[in-house]
Amino acid sequence: MTAAQADLQIDRPRVADGAALWRIARDSKVLDLNSSYSYLLWCRDFAATSAVARDGHGVPVGFITGYNRPDRPDTLLVWQVAVDEAYRGRRLAASLLDGLVARTVAECATTTVETTISPDNTASQRLFTSFAERHGARLEREVLFDTDVFPDGPHEPEVLYRIGPLTAAG
Repeated sequence: MTAAQADLQIDRPRVADGAALWRIARDSKVLDLNSSYSYLLWCRDFAATSAVARDGHGVPVGFITGYNRPDRPDTLLVWQVAVDEAYRGRRLAASLLDGLVARTVAECATTTVETTISPDNTASQRLFTSFAERHGARLEREVLFDTDVFPDGPHEPEVLYRIGPLTAAG
């Protein structure tokens, strides 16, 4: 943890955090914004596979939402990563990802992390590429959803990043 992160705490989200997660996602202007209701559900139903960073007052300033894939329970699918604008540039997303994966490796026997990233999202590409490098894990990429499968107008393809195998020590 860096000095800039010393006043931050990373833990599981609570239902009361749902509104803040929705606001952080909305304000990112990059993420596909889900309904506010979905963030409340996420904080209730997927807290074990998600993480929130809180400032010294307990206010959420960043989050990762994820879930274990039903057909591959050892695979953590990272859904969204967002950091409040005032906290960007402090490697908070990397700390959130490292903390969440360490927790799910220990508690859920996670061996693989997956996420999808659009080709124009260089910040997420760097985040997950550097995660794989830090943990000495293989990184595979393939198009998961091509442009033509999205029903709501032009959408870039979503490229699947698969990282693993992971270990408790890695």
